[in-house]
Amino acid sequence: MPATSMECPACGSDCVQLAPEILRDLPTHFLPCEKCTMRALDKRAPLPSREYALPCSCGKRFIDEVFAQMYVIMLEEGDLTASDPLLAVGSPLIHPGMAMDRPPFLPQKSLLLLSGKAQEKAAQRIVAEVPEIRGVVRTAGFIPGLVSLNPGENPRVYTLLAGCDVRADIYPLATGPLVVYKQQALIHVEFPRAGYPKLRSIAAHVGTSPVPFFVDACSGPGTLGLAAACLGVPHVVMNDAWYASAFWSAFNLKVNRIYFDVEKVRIYKQPEEMAGHPVAREPVKIAETVGRQIIEVYQGDFRMLDRVIPRDAHPVAALDVFDKNNQKGISALLHDWKERMGGDAFVP
Repeated sequence: MPATSMECPACGSDCVQLAPEILRDLPTHFLPCEKCTMRALDKRAPLPSREYALPCSCGKRFIDEVFAQMYVIMLEEGDLTASDPLLAVGSPLIHPGMAMDRPPFLPQKSLLLLSGKAQEKAAQRIVAEVPEIRGVVRTAGFIPGLVSLNPGENPRVYTLLAGCDVRADIYPLATGPLVVYKQQALIHVEFPRAGYPKLRSIAAHVGTSPVPFFVDACSGPGTLGLAAACLGVPHVVMNDAWYASAFWSAFNLKVNRIYFDVEKVRIYKQPEEMAGHPVAREPVKIAETVGRQIIEVYQGDFRMLDRVIPRDAHPVAALDVFDKNNQKGISALLHDWKERMGGDAFVP
């Protein structure tokens, strides 16, 4: 029987799974059983008492009760005061992340907490005592990862206080749901907009008779490049200068392997090795597939990809740059890409 779990690159446990396994019970993953109870709390008010419900016999608990328990722990450890509102605990990131029309009932290890208030002692207690929590990450007043194209600019990251900060988001595609893992202390949170406009943009540029070559130039954890590969593009290149993004693009290639016409996925670099050169200029191959469909992952400055992509490839390229408000800068980047690489380029 093929393995369904993989060793987590961040914590070494079995908290990551191949796409088919994580999708197996997705329709009911956050739904209550007939015995589950629900208490809706005012997030902008303090917890009315230091009480919270325990998980149901099915193993799930309403998210507000989970936050109530974390609130009590942070009160006891001095990270919150009795006048702080419930929302001061932090921001929840469910695992796996997906569009929902109602608050979730959480199974074990299905929530990552981003908190600007939690300190290490409270975080350790939360992970040990709150069964729904995967990990606790301390946030700050910046966006983690590489958010500028300026050479030499040092990315900043959040701090993992306890547990594991790896979680997945689910993206709907015609070929099946795409599973995209990321290490949340190192990669910024990107909530999919209604209707998934970036994925629609990729589908429109790839076409029903897929283009022969697609480049996801600023790949992050690989969502757009993987989507193009799922849609049948014969040759896909994913690239990011930030080591965490490049690695998770490679890892997600393995997670979603079932969707691709490949025999195997080869990953050449591990995160601990890549962290020694966190931002790369010259493209370095991180991973590639073996099979009829060619999918490659590089770490490097996308403006230097002409060193690894033949000019006669004429690729269609998505430049998903961070600062989309800089229209003049984006126009210059698109013009420069077309001059160097030929083909077409767009900002999804």
